[in-house]
Amino acid sequence: MRKNIAVLVIIVLIIIIVPVATIISYYNRFVTLEEGVRNQWAQVESQLERRFDLIPNLVETAKGYMTHEREVFTNIAEARSKLVSSVTIQERIEGERELGMALGRLFALVENYPQLKANENFLKLMDQLEGTENRIAVERIRYNEKVRVHNTIIKRFPGNIFAGWFHKEISPYFETEEREEAVPEVKF
Repeated sequence: MRKNIAVLVIIVLIIIIVPVATIISYYNRFVTLEEGVRNQWAQVESQLERRFDLIPNLVETAKGYMTHEREVFTNIAEARSKLVSSVTIQERIEGERELGMALGRLFALVENYPQLKANENFLKLMDQLEGTENRIAVERIRYNEKVRVHNTIIKRFPGNIFAGWFHKEISPYFETEEREEAVPEVKF
């Protein structure tokens, strides 16, 4: 009789402990993955901030040579101000895309100004910006990998059930758009 009660207690404990342990495990996994995504986004932000700080110097150097290209400088200024007012990661990603496109147009125009391309300050700034762009690309890849892992657990069964219970949402990828990858067309 005591043996039967002991077996029954063990079975009841297993029925209670296994689901509770599973729920706790998923919750902790969500927290760990979210923190990984946040940490990696901070790395992306660090590189984006570096680029953000380089742009005014680059623009000021180019302005002296490009007196007829006001629209390009206006687009860069507008994109930078959107970034300043961005709150969410998604807004920041969209602002960075716009800024990247505006910078692409600036770089395309630089080809028409040989004296600017020979300017030592401009060349140093361009080298720094190129290095920063490479760092951004690396950090974006790392961020997107963290997001992929995070989003996968939220979308897969039974994670999708637990994600709903804990109000966990998928994270946005930091991807380039097709139009951003195309070479800007410059017309005079």
